[in-house]
Amino acid sequence: MSKRPERPRAGEGAANRDVADPPRWGAHPSGDGLWTFALWAPDAPALRLHLDGARHEMDRGPDGWHRTRVAAEPDQTYAFERDGALFPDPAARRQAGGVHDRSVLVDMAALRPEPWAGRAWSDAALMEVHVGTFTREGTLRAAAERLPDLARLGVTGLSLMPLGQFAGRRGWGYDGVLPFALHPAYGRPEDLAVFIDACHAEGLMVLIDVVYNHFGPEGNALTALCPDFFDPARHTPWGAAIAHERPPVAEFFLQNAEMWLRDYAADGLRLDAVHQIGDEGDTAFVEALARHVGGLGLDRELHIVAEDERNLVSYVDAGGVLRAQWNDDWHHAVHVLLTGESQSYYAPFAVDPFGDLVTALRDGQVAQGRPRPPEGRRGEPSGHLSPLRFVNANQTHDQIGNRALGERLIALAEPGSVRVAQAMLLLAPFVPMLFMGEEEGARAPFRFFTDFEGELAEAVRRGRRAEFPEFAGQAEEIPDPNAPETFAASRPYARPAADAPAWRALTGRLLALRRDEVAPLLRGGWRESAAERLSERTLRAAWSFADGRLEMAASFEGPAPALDEDAREIFALDEGGAGLRVGVARR
Repeated sequence: MSKRPERPRAGEGAANRDVADPPRWGAHPSGDGLWTFALWAPDAPALRLHLDGARHEMDRGPDGWHRTRVAAEPDQTYAFERDGALFPDPAARRQAGGVHDRSVLVDMAALRPEPWAGRAWSDAALMEVHVGTFTREGTLRAAAERLPDLARLGVTGLSLMPLGQFAGRRGWGYDGVLPFALHPAYGRPEDLAVFIDACHAEGLMVLIDVVYNHFGPEGNALTALCPDFFDPARHTPWGAAIAHERPPVAEFFLQNAEMWLRDYAADGLRLDAVHQIGDEGDTAFVEALARHVGGLGLDRELHIVAEDERNLVSYVDAGGVLRAQWNDDWHHAVHVLLTGESQSYYAPFAVDPFGDLVTALRDGQVAQGRPRPPEGRRGEPSGHLSPLRFVNANQTHDQIGNRALGERLIALAEPGSVRVAQAMLLLAPFVPMLFMGEEEGARAPFRFFTDFEGELAEAVRRGRRAEFPEFAGQAEEIPDPNAPETFAASRPYARPAADAPAWRALTGRLLALRRDEVAPLLRGGWRESAAERLSERTLRAAWSFADGRLEMAASFEGPAPALDEDAREIFALDEGGAGLRVGVARR
């Protein structure tokens, strides 16, 4: 990877704030060789800064912020002392080692991202990527070598699973405890900056998955440094809830978002499980984050995508940088239709999966506030929203990895139907997202893996095997999350399937059609959507735009029906038991 050019970056001074400015978590250069260190801990009578062996008292303000300004240089190590114990900086940009070790000073202004105007959301064709399994090496440097191939295929953006540091070397990233520090197994901060520049050079936007709803079980220094960061009266599936309603707590995450977008020049964020932020129905933090990002003045396209199991749409409907939601309803309808599975969250979709697919093509979400046994009421009406407000996927890390054995859809369903479903995904006007390896029909599983030790490792192992009652008599068949081979088996490109070239050819053809035929319609503006069920497993859908109409006819019981006479057919696929036709009518 090439050396980064020495040039000023846009807005460089914004990251270097004076002590008199609103406090910023962590360590920041403040000019003349001085660095400002700040930590909010309102219940702590005193904190100390340890900097390369020297100890410095921190001033405690009436607002609960502890601050000091001292001479320092990049690459020096530091830690905060409370009650005689040393802790890493919760907002550290890099660690000297693991999550319990000292933090390292990083001058983020030195990263100097290349100028980049961004890409329009209407051009988005995403791929979700886990850096650790994307290549054999599991590093950003190695991942950069795959970028030209993805760009040639027609992918226009990457959605990177969380990059913040977590305990151990192996993990999905959702158990992070140092959300500002790049996980060291992936590289150093400059490696991420160069990787994102390389993506931009290939025309690829980069979204980073961020976890603002909980911390992992190992190494969360905030529980000791700042108990007020949490609200013990509220709970999430992962422990005590974070007190986002307290301004310093919200500021922690707003500054984290700003770091990814300003310092690393990422194009957007994917917000994990926002339904676990605040009380039920609360969207205040998400809206505040969108306002903050929109006000950064970065002079390029920025995109925020939320994961929200509540199917709330009002805050997405407001527009701005909050572009879309992950649409699990699409995934569930397709998955149940192709596999027949009905357990757990698939149960509501097992009643009439094909009817749900028709609804998803017309309205985006399926659950829109009406009762859907056995889950009851969930969601808000979504048919008035543009298809661009929804990110659809046939496979994601969640839906593959949270299976007992981590099987991909192609291992569970008839391959011809999977090809038709992939064509529907990539040619429908919703924002499509592939999961790494899906573009070439990878059969490698994506399993749940961790790298914990001792009692925590055993608790995770037992919990994983108890999670799937259908394996009660064969629990040993569920892979041990802590075993290195569980991680190694999850690399999608390690052993390409025999039909990988054919899958890649199909994916490339579909993405080219999306670029040439679908994206131009999306840029012109959406007007309305329609979908009808023609028989038990046959449908027709159409989307009207300012510049024309996109039409889709699909069947999972034989060949697809004909398109309307005025539609020019751009794609047809007949797999015997399933078929698809797609056409365009220009105005």
